Amino acid sequence: MKKIIIIISYLLIFFNSNLLSNENDKDLKIGLLAPLSGEYKELGNSLMYSLQLALSEIDDENVFIIPRDTGYNDKEKLNTAIQDLKSQDVKIIIGPLNFDDFEEAKKYKDIIFISPSNITPEFKDNIISVGVSLESQLTSLINFIKKQKKNKTVIMFPKNQYEGLINQKLKKMNLENYRTFNYNPNPEVLTGEIEILTNYSQRKKNLELRKKLFEDKEDEQSIRELGKLDQLYTLGEVNFDSVIIIDFGSSLKSVLTSLVYTDVNQDKVLFTTVNQWFDESIFYENTIRNLFYPSIDYKEFKKYNKNYFQKFQTYPNEITILTYDALGLIYYAWKKKGKIASINDFLFKNKIKGKIGTFSFKDRKVIQDLKIYKTDKNKFIKF
Repeated sequence: MKKIIIIISYLLIFFNSNLLSNENDKDLKIGLLAPLSGEYKELGNSLMYSLQLALSEIDDENVFIIPRDTGYNDKEKLNTAIQDLKSQDVKIIIGPLNFDDFEEAKKYKDIIFISPSNITPEFKDNIISVGVSLESQLTSLINFIKKQKKNKTVIMFPKNQYEGLINQKLKKMNLENYRTFNYNPNPEVLTGEIEILTNYSQRKKNLELRKKLFEDKEDEQSIRELGKLDQLYTLGEVNFDSVIIIDFGSSLKSVLTSLVYTDVNQDKVLFTTVNQWFDESIFYENTIRNLFYPSIDYKEFKKYNKNYFQKFQTYPNEITILTYDALGLIYYAWKKKGKIASINDFLFKNKIKGKIGTFSFKDRKVIQDLKIYKTDKNKFIKF
């Protein structure tokens, strides 16, 4: 029997500085931890706007959002904000944003935190992360790669502060027929490393040796063969048929450029990457014909951005769609259970459908059903 997909009802919430004047058991009070001051205050404001937009269909006077400023990377300010919310009988909080702040949040065992962080899909004590996790992305990509009948995949990622975490996650997933390749994000070093990965020097030498066989011959067949070889840059195949590049922005573009420079055949090797939040700058990386990646629902993402812009005359930070869904998830749990006592109240048997797409809770993990998109002629197309 197919699992029923539950559609979350979203309600519009407007902030009120006097929210706490009428406390009663029927109220759902939700805290928001956000950087409302400092260099990331625009993100904090965007988070608040997203919550105003989140529940736009029904006006529920019993639901309140209580925002508190955490600054950025300020543990003292974070703890002060949580303690203030706790003193006002807040039992559930959207935040913190950063995984580094989880250790502080764990100290408040009687409060549930719904974080947009994507570092871990597992329930961590009193914290649920609803970000688009690497595990969900890799699961979607691996299933896609298998359907394309590829069986020699290289998972590529840079040498940076996340390298150990990625290795740890890959080890947990027990992948087969996959190998990893760590590269230096410095473009001047990167190209040389990718030349080694693709055996570029030997393939270049293979071509030169092959051409010498026909250079001194004047028969028609040799001339035709030499003409074909002159159209090539290398001779011979690479020892993989697909790549997963765990990278973003200019660093991702440098990897793609280096793979094309070393003459990796795009007709034979499948190019994939992780969620790019529909970054249109990838269109200008015109060396790649098709790039595939898993992501949230594009139509819902566009609709969210459009509605947000119409209301606030500015575009949202992409992660705010996660807090939009987090509020709907909290409200659904509250209405279904009558109250929210612990994170176990979020262990629904059925799937949940939000703006980001469909997700479920299994084995105390958040699992997202992501769609595969590809870039094609300056468009994002669902594959």
